Amino acid sequence: MKPLYLAIVAMLLQQALAYMSTLVLPVVAPLMAAALGLDIALVGAYTAVMYVAAMLSALSCGGFITRYGGLRVSQVSLVLMGVGLLLSLVATVPVLTLSALLIGTGAALSTPSSSEILARYSPPRQAPLIFSIKQTGVPVGGMLAGLLVPAFAIPFGWPGAFVAAAAMCLVLAVLLQPLRAEFDRHRQPGHPLSPGSAWGTVREVLATPAFRTMALASISWVGLQAVYGAFLVAFLSLGLGYDLATAGMVFAAGQFAAIAARIFWGWVAGRFLPPRLVLAGLGIVMAGASVAVALFTGDWPLAALIAVAMLFAGTAISWHGVLLAEVARLAPEGQVGRLTGGVLAFTSTGIMVYPAAFGLILGATGSYAAGFAAAAVPALISGLAMLRRPERTTAPAVSRPS
Repeated sequence: MKPLYLAIVAMLLQQALAYMSTLVLPVVAPLMAAALGLDIALVGAYTAVMYVAAMLSALSCGGFITRYGGLRVSQVSLVLMGVGLLLSLVATVPVLTLSALLIGTGAALSTPSSSEILARYSPPRQAPLIFSIKQTGVPVGGMLAGLLVPAFAIPFGWPGAFVAAAAMCLVLAVLLQPLRAEFDRHRQPGHPLSPGSAWGTVREVLATPAFRTMALASISWVGLQAVYGAFLVAFLSLGLGYDLATAGMVFAAGQFAAIAARIFWGWVAGRFLPPRLVLAGLGIVMAGASVAVALFTGDWPLAALIAVAMLFAGTAISWHGVLLAEVARLAPEGQVGRLTGGVLAFTSTGIMVYPAAFGLILGATGSYAAGFAAAAVPALISGLAMLRRPERTTAPAVSRPS
């Protein structure tokens, strides 16, 4: 098999397991709460710890990828998640905190390491499509969590879900080993590692207009993604009175659309339109879709609800591959993983901030619609900013972190 095809399959699988690993505890939390008497609210704290760890990991991983190679860092990612999942079996607050740190750290390594590999083998015109295909690992991981985690938790109890997910991560880490000779042959074993590299990466992202625009846009766009996942079902069921089955159907239709849309936008960006223009359009349309959700009432027909949900998810959950391919295209040779991690560190802040801000708006106004309307504004601004050509697309002459 050609190295490109091997890279796509291998990185899609590790991306799927990375996302699945972050969802195991939230999926089995009701079973754990019933069996152990844990407060279900701990899921929120657990998720917050994961994303703090993910942000720091994304900022710091560039030197490790350069020194050890993207394939080796992918293996480390899988091992960290596997160990974190096994630690969850202890189910005490201190150990679950450590588990969240390990899983968040491992999950954050998956995208920069895979970007480093794919950037080397992807033909430039096909890169947006290839990166988008790889990023379908995220919804695939969500489906795995929804199907396999309950399949193991129901017959074997909640510990069975953690053991099964950990085994999948650890087995894939071993199965990737034969690919290392090819995928990591460009590594630089003598590359130094420095604690200051994270701050250097942040400075470089912010100092380079193209990277800065994408990093800031990703905050608002992933924020809309988080809002969609956290509040759409609640808005439909609790806010508008639709039954839970209908609300779940609308939400699921959007997730299904997101899988196809990720590939479609990558194809468009690789064949017909500049990636930056595609990203601008996605930002503008997702903002409009969020406003449309704010306009929902209990009188809307089901078909209209589904159409808006599919438009929302088909933009707010489907831009990642195009943006990551553009970061890889603009990054200097050998710096793809580091700068991808730098951009993704900004992305992580959106995941943490937006649900909390939405909750504050909901608490203050009692209106889900107000939250969806407010979340649309930064996304629209980011989309419009993408229409402006950056002053330069390469990093200024700043010292490289060593």
